[in-house]
Amino acid sequence: MALNGSETQSRPAATPLTLLGLGAMGTALARAWMAAGHPLTVWNRSTARAAALASDGARAADSAAAAVAVNSLVVVCLLDDASVGEVLDDVDLAGKDVVNLTTSTPALARARAAWARERGARYLDGGIMAVPPMIGVPGAGGYAFYSGSPELFEQHRATLTVPAGTTYVGEDDGFAALYDVALLSAMYGMFAGAAHAFALIRSEDIDPAALAPLLADWLNAMSPAVHQTAEQLNSGDYTTGVVSNLGMQAGGVPTFLDTAEQQGVSTELLSPYFALMRRRLAEGSPEEDLTGVVDLLVRPRSAAAA
Repeated sequence: MALNGSETQSRPAATPLTLLGLGAMGTALARAWMAAGHPLTVWNRSTARAAALASDGARAADSAAAAVAVNSLVVVCLLDDASVGEVLDDVDLAGKDVVNLTTSTPALARARAAWARERGARYLDGGIMAVPPMIGVPGAGGYAFYSGSPELFEQHRATLTVPAGTTYVGEDDGFAALYDVALLSAMYGMFAGAAHAFALIRSEDIDPAALAPLLADWLNAMSPAVHQTAEQLNSGDYTTGVVSNLGMQAGGVPTFLDTAEQQGVSTELLSPYFALMRRRLAEGSPEEDLTGVVDLLVRPRSAAAA
């Protein structure tokens, strides 16, 4: 059967790239790009990890400088921002497209972007919302935030989407790190609540495996409340659409504290939030939602930096 013109055209060559850092996440990224046919140059302080990838087809460089020199696209996935500086301070970045997937803070990301541009590089900052087993697995739900140059993001979107989905969050270089930490902060808050729930039953004849599906279903049922919180923050009206108001919920706090005491469980995970609820009740209205707690947490930038 004859093929039409579009079928006979060869696919564009996969973009070659350099990857610096081969920890658990870096190695997962490397294998995803390799599996998709991207020519990959790698470097890692521990040469054994680079050698393992080299045996599967990657090019292992002897130094970070040598690895950067090979390709225009350079992806960095190191321990922290200080490591990025240690590895790249003396490396020629002129003409390179640097994508930094190292976990960082918004302020450090902005400073690192300025640092890269002073050295003649284009820069994207990223925050990976996935664990290594999710990388390169279609449908696993992993993705990465990206911020910085929209043109640079669009140019490399196809390559960056290979290991995980991509979500561009704006030109501000610090936004990817900010979104990353915001979501992870919510995750740890959820883990804290789950830890308290399991602690409450720990001394009883209750199988944690019996509580787990109930807990997961309950957390899933409550999660849409974040949309109402966002709407209330945007409108400034914290009383619209309230189902369980602040007054009622603050009134129930003693039950949670007394139950914990009776079960021999510390309240150190819950007490700070309950204290904020009571403070907001004293300053606001009992008819509000819990949204006002957000405003209590926000400090002026000058105070936060002091």
